[in-house]
Amino acid sequence: MDHSGHGMTMDLPPFTLGRGLEWSADPFFLVACLVGLGLYGWGVVRLVRRGDKWPVGRTVAFVIGVLTIALMMCTRLNDYGMVMFSVHMVQHMVISMVSPILVLLGAPITLALRALPTAGRGRKGPRELLLMFLHSRYMRIVTHPAFTIPLFIASLYGLYFTPLFDTLMGSKPGHIAMMVHFFAVGLVFFWPIMGVDPGPHRPGYLMRMLELFAGMPFHAFFGIALMMASEPMVETFKNPPASLGIDALSDQNAAGGIAWAFSEIPSVLVLVALLFQWYASDQRQARRTDRAADRDGDKELEAYNAYLASLNTQGR
Repeated sequence: MDHSGHGMTMDLPPFTLGRGLEWSADPFFLVACLVGLGLYGWGVVRLVRRGDKWPVGRTVAFVIGVLTIALMMCTRLNDYGMVMFSVHMVQHMVISMVSPILVLLGAPITLALRALPTAGRGRKGPRELLLMFLHSRYMRIVTHPAFTIPLFIASLYGLYFTPLFDTLMGSKPGHIAMMVHFFAVGLVFFWPIMGVDPGPHRPGYLMRMLELFAGMPFHAFFGIALMMASEPMVETFKNPPASLGIDALSDQNAAGGIAWAFSEIPSVLVLVALLFQWYASDQRQARRTDRAADRDGDKELEAYNAYLASLNTQGR
């Protein structure tokens, strides 16, 4: 029996990891992942042929990030996620909190700006349009913490605890739109915090950490709310197919535990990335200072020594 046009999910056997990882591609996400990998690969090849270097670590991070999306949406995890709250929550957490971090560490915008050709004078090509978009008022708004943090929170409470979730889960386009939304929210939330690409907002490292910890606790509270509920809270998952052999409330409790646990994983990933970026930034600043000292003969030091000498003269 079909479940809202998403496949033969009503006859699914009891969930096991092996069954969940079987191939069952969603055409939209399969094409999107292949296009994303193809465009990134084109950019890297273009740079290499030009004689420029592109860090291997960024390529690895981007590829793994895209593959995590494919893992969630192009296997039977997606089928089970239509009828099991716990599996759906794994999809949500990975696509909104793991995939965006890895994709951002791949610096796709920086790669595009370096790989795309510059249009002629007075013309606007893809590179110029991308730069206009990055500097637009829209981007300043959607990457500002006053927007990203409430959006990050509302994507949980405003979705799962209202009829909107059931409406979106009732159709294939709605389900796709919801998953795209999860990924987009993750991108705009984590981009100003630890993204490698240039963006409208780039606060200091301590402020970035504060932004991170301002959003993460709400994921934990959301998970606790699901775990402590005495009855199923989401209509879509109230009556799981008998073939699964699961209890709706127990599955909801498991979903809450997953949401609670996942609030820690991105925090650790982002903190490690932030500390590494902070260290690298300090090293670059030190190298710039050394080069400046070499160029001007360390005039600041000479001026300071002259100042000390003048004090010594005055004291005689």
